[in-house]
Amino acid sequence: MQNLTKSFGQKEVLVGADFRFEQGKIYGLLGRNGAGKTTLFNCLGGEMPVDGGSMKLVDGKQERELQAADVGYVYSLPMLPEFLTGYEFIRFFVDVNKAAIAGRGDDIGALFDMMRIAEDDRHKLIKHYSHGMKNKLQMLLFLLMKPPVILLDEPLTSFDVIIALEMKQLLREMKGDHVLIFSTHILQLAADLCDELVVLSGGKLSRVSTELLNRPDVEQQVIELLSEEIESGAVISESGLERSATGKERGDAGRA
Repeated sequence: MQNLTKSFGQKEVLVGADFRFEQGKIYGLLGRNGAGKTTLFNCLGGEMPVDGGSMKLVDGKQERELQAADVGYVYSLPMLPEFLTGYEFIRFFVDVNKAAIAGRGDDIGALFDMMRIAEDDRHKLIKHYSHGMKNKLQMLLFLLMKPPVILLDEPLTSFDVIIALEMKQLLREMKGDHVLIFSTHILQLAADLCDELVVLSGGKLSRVSTELLNRPDVEQQVIELLSEEIESGAVISESGLERSATGKERGDAGRA
């Protein structure tokens, strides 16, 4: 992502956001309420256009614009056809996307087994599913489609402890083939599951250093840093908040 900008009227949400996400890692996206995490996801997923900047997939020397089909989006509030049963929905999804799925949907029962969805529940109307079960169906979709980028907006908060552990293991197994960006308000979950933490504040993205991520007091440190407004180009390090020197700051330093 390079220099992403997005505004709603006079409210600037993304202000030149830059970041390079790598395949093989789970990124935890942190930010205070209203920081713009959902807006960022909507822009990456093609739900809304950006005002400026670019989003690209880079593979070696090959580079192309990110397309909506490249992104799987697991919503915090599942949007599913509640008039269908879980089995009917997955069967329909497999039929419609047969070419893209390339045989991965041949055994739908095995997919439901993988997600620990009981036989009886598979044939219930989705409107009778719990929030957690609806999220399982969402996760089934990107297991089938295997998009290069997967966005997860608070997907584990509705699972019970056992299922959440299973889902975390599944995500760890999947990360080798994907860029996984995980938005959550639960700092402990992010620190436990993610390889890197990224903070969205002031319309920009900042990386939490590996040193801080591995510290036992990482939660307290990040909470303290989130309580501050992170300035342009900031990087959170073991010792706190490092701000990259802008031209003015370099000039000030030179005069000093």
